[in-house]
Amino acid sequence: MPNERLRDALLRNGFDPEQVAKALDVDQKTVERWISKGRTPYPKYRHKLAALTKESETYLWPDSIAPERKVETATAELVQVFPHRNAVPVELWDRIIRDATGDIEILVHAGLFLVERPRFIKDLTAKAKAGASIRLIFGDPEGDSVALRGEEEQLGDGTLPARIRNALAYYKPLISVPGVQIRFHNTTLYNSIFRFDDEMVVNTHIFGSQGAHAPALHLRRLSAGDLFESYSESFESVWNLAKPATF
Repeated sequence: MPNERLRDALLRNGFDPEQVAKALDVDQKTVERWISKGRTPYPKYRHKLAALTKESETYLWPDSIAPERKVETATAELVQVFPHRNAVPVELWDRIIRDATGDIEILVHAGLFLVERPRFIKDLTAKAKAGASIRLIFGDPEGDSVALRGEEEQLGDGTLPARIRNALAYYKPLISVPGVQIRFHNTTLYNSIFRFDDEMVVNTHIFGSQGAHAPALHLRRLSAGDLFESYSESFESVWNLAKPATF
């Protein structure tokens, strides 16, 4: 069976089989077998292909990593656990936002705390103009899931939709910026996700508690890891269900 993930990843990064063969010092037919016949490369080549395509090994070859290694790598991907999101140090947010140059993905209901940073919108604008891909997903203020979450967190009728609209007012300057896409979701928000290239903060959610008071995980992506990839795939699933935002 062809490895469509590998084929797509190579195409997205501008590589053809000949270029890959030269980069890895292997026969071009070997590369073509990896793609068209789904053959699994040796570990040293998997590492290099993952680096070339900026994808994880577990994404490109889901069955190639032994379960025990996945557990070990997931542990290594977890940098730190914070008891509450508001315990994440300002210095950590500063660094991961500043250093991101490729992929910025944010999944929230409102995420108002981000725009409390005076330069956040300007930083996103500059990064998009420099070539970064920025995808932002907010809760649909008219959606049932937002109304339900407001009830569960005992925020009062209309409070969470109002927070989302307040946040969106800050993001309006990004609407016309190439490289920035903004959507609304109407899904159950199990986790808020803040991805900046190969680092991520995952804010878990607890029934009856606001996000700022729920635990947060700081993750760093590893090629053979599964934890970072799981949350990344979750973001992608919500993105595919979300609709373009209306301001």
